[in-house]
Amino acid sequence: MKVAAVLMAAVWAAGMLVWAQQERVSDTKSKIVALEQAWNQAYKSVDTKALDSLLDDGIVLVNDDGSVQTKAEFLASVKSAPSQAGSQEQQEVPESMSMRVFGNTAIATGVFRAKGMEGGKAYSRRERFVDTWVYKDGQWRCVGTNATPILH
Repeated sequence: MKVAAVLMAAVWAAGMLVWAQQERVSDTKSKIVALEQAWNQAYKSVDTKALDSLLDDGIVLVNDDGSVQTKAEFLASVKSAPSQAGSQEQQEVPESMSMRVFGNTAIATGVFRAKGMEGGKAYSRRERFVDTWVYKDGQWRCVGTNATPILH
């Protein structure tokens, strides 16, 4: 009887640990979704201060044309975009997003649609993205991002 009680307590404790871990993963997923939304909003409103707080200093940004940018280069391009002649992104809308959490790392994947003007011509495109977030120094920061055009 004593052994059965100990086994039941162990099973209950293991169940509580699994439940607590699932709650943490769910909380992390919600947090990353909110950070992704904050990133989209900051990008649209040219809020480089907000973008600076979301992106790790060592982030690697791989653009849809295959070029790579540092954080400083990305922030400078965002700041100069509204002033570039004939170039303006008017809308960026996420169509889908999924999340995987691996300890202190979260990977967001999804599809977004971008519309705007470039060189005086309207464009509309869909892209698949992969954003890698790491929890460090008490904050989630994006350390890597990649965008790939969807051509079909």
